[in-house]
Amino acid sequence: MKIHREGFATISLVFLVLALINGAVFYWLGSIPAVSYAVLIFSILFFLFIVSFFRVPARQYTTGDNLVISPCDGKVVVIEEVFEPEYFQDKRLQVSIFMSPANVHVNRNPISGTVKLSQYHAGKYLVAWHPKSSTENERHSVVIGNQKADILVRQIAGALARRIVNYLKPGMQVSQNEEMGFIKFGSRVDLYLPIGTEVAVQLEQVVKGGQTVIAKI
Repeated sequence: MKIHREGFATISLVFLVLALINGAVFYWLGSIPAVSYAVLIFSILFFLFIVSFFRVPARQYTTGDNLVISPCDGKVVVIEEVFEPEYFQDKRLQVSIFMSPANVHVNRNPISGTVKLSQYHAGKYLVAWHPKSSTENERHSVVIGNQKADILVRQIAGALARRIVNYLKPGMQVSQNEEMGFIKFGSRVDLYLPIGTEVAVQLEQVVKGGQTVIAKI
């Protein structure tokens, strides 16, 4: 396991703030050991949580030209036909994955192909499972296409997430399971697949980025 580069600044800042808080507590309240050590224990646990949020575990990735691989860790919360207004402007099969703060938050390319769209949208910070979060929250949409299909992947900020990172640019050639981006803290990722795509997951199923097969095309 390694720490994602997006976490270096946050981890350093949290460490500095916690060190200052603990230094002040031990200086002013050192005569009350119970308080001082309680703050220290809480600080250690909180720091470990922040570090774990940016973890990138070593994995054996699933690959296949006819497979759509999960772009993130989380739980499947939506499988339904919807109208996709941003790029396709027609009906698509939406599969949404909710990412809790405890999940790995690296986002990966579900297929290999050419990046046809990479567009950031400012927006609200509704809870990630809210039905309107897909169209009203801060989000970043990417379309990756190949000979088999064009797939839209939408990174959506949640109530806690306030920064979406996306590394893709239009015209780039990308490979399945390579890093697409990162979302800090709780969030959601939507996939928009062609109607008739064979979905390989179920509602409430826990999935892993780069490993779980979402659909077959």
